Amino acid sequence: MISRDKTPTAQETFMQMAQAAGLRGRLLVTLGILLLIRMGIHIPIPGINREQFAQAIGGNNQVLSFLDIFSGGGLSALGVFALGILPYINASIIIQLLTAAIPSLENLQKNEGEAGRRKISQISRYVSLGWAIIQSTFLAAFWLNNDRFALHPGPLFVAQTAIALVAGSMFVMWASELITERGVGNGASLLIFVNIVATLPKALGDTISFVETGSRETVGRVVVLLLLFLATIVGIVFVQEGMRRIPIISARRQVGRRVLAEQRSFLPLRLNQGGVMPIIFAAAILSLPLLAQQFIKNPEYSKIVSTYLVPGGSGSWAYVIIYLVSIVFFSYFYSSLIVNPVDVAQNLKKMGSSIPGIRPGRATSEYIERVLNRLTFLGAIFLGLIAIIPTAVETALKVPTFRGLGATSLLILVGVAIDTSKQIQTYVISQRYEGMVKQ
Repeated sequence: MISRDKTPTAQETFMQMAQAAGLRGRLLVTLGILLLIRMGIHIPIPGINREQFAQAIGGNNQVLSFLDIFSGGGLSALGVFALGILPYINASIIIQLLTAAIPSLENLQKNEGEAGRRKISQISRYVSLGWAIIQSTFLAAFWLNNDRFALHPGPLFVAQTAIALVAGSMFVMWASELITERGVGNGASLLIFVNIVATLPKALGDTISFVETGSRETVGRVVVLLLLFLATIVGIVFVQEGMRRIPIISARRQVGRRVLAEQRSFLPLRLNQGGVMPIIFAAAILSLPLLAQQFIKNPEYSKIVSTYLVPGGSGSWAYVIIYLVSIVFFSYFYSSLIVNPVDVAQNLKKMGSSIPGIRPGRATSEYIERVLNRLTFLGAIFLGLIAIIPTAVETALKVPTFRGLGATSLLILVGVAIDTSKQIQTYVISQRYEGMVKQ
């Protein structure tokens, strides 16, 4: 007999994935949509000379390599899914920032329940559509300004290119939400996960070629970098799984003639409440100046971006500081959205529970807020260091394995994998309860 509270083993999980019709259907839906998105990336945008574009961009363009992470090669391949999930991520950032600033949106999120969250999701879709129109128009105008790229230059070229890009971006957004609702895992995170995985074979091939053409010292540098990446994975798992358990005591209750003794439990507070999203949002914010560089033909602006806002530039210290501050900011921001100390304190008071040594009410909310702020700060700093140190070591060792974004990619890969596996395990545990009810 399997205990219902025991964590599912790998054997049980794979058995449920193969036998349980509900979980198997969700997995098939997820895999089918992901394959469809990958196929759409290679559907070319009409009216563009792909060969001329590839020759002009080249394989060592840091800006394109940075932006291509979120589209899985769609931007460099000039596919209809070139924008990918990036407009939806930017729209989510805008809406979540506005939620904290506009009381009506905050009321929708906190007090309106499921209906309020649906309204916010609908607003996010409209913002994503507007953002996709802006990005696609600028991208089409950039290709139009280069006569070598547009086969038939003119307003019609801009219109049809923008429509194709917007339609592709909206389809990707719809597919991500479909995965979230009917598949396994978070759709947007899984799309980014798959896009990063799609770039790994090329990075691995470049690394092998780099080792074959180098000396013994080159092999040593690559081995050191691989060991550092393994240590980074361990650190990521530590941050994702780190948790502070605050003890909670429930008061004695009388049910009829029976007196129930006080019960002890705990309030779990994660070291990193936002999971992988602070990294994704910070990377998306840093990609905006790089995207604008493609359209703003200003030598001074291009020099500033190439120097201070690109990993590995001469002013990479500024990039490191901005990246670290962005991760800390979004970690605190997501922590405030996920856990509200005032609401937690009120719920504990309603249930007749309390934290030992802490008065119920305001004192409890202040205590939870202090603990949460400390945990978020430690988690954000640790997360930022994990994202920055491998990139710095990669630059110092002069091993261009992942084009300066290996740490961020690794963070997203491990974080999404952990979150998705936990959701699958949760579904397996729910299947145990269903089996017990049927019996």
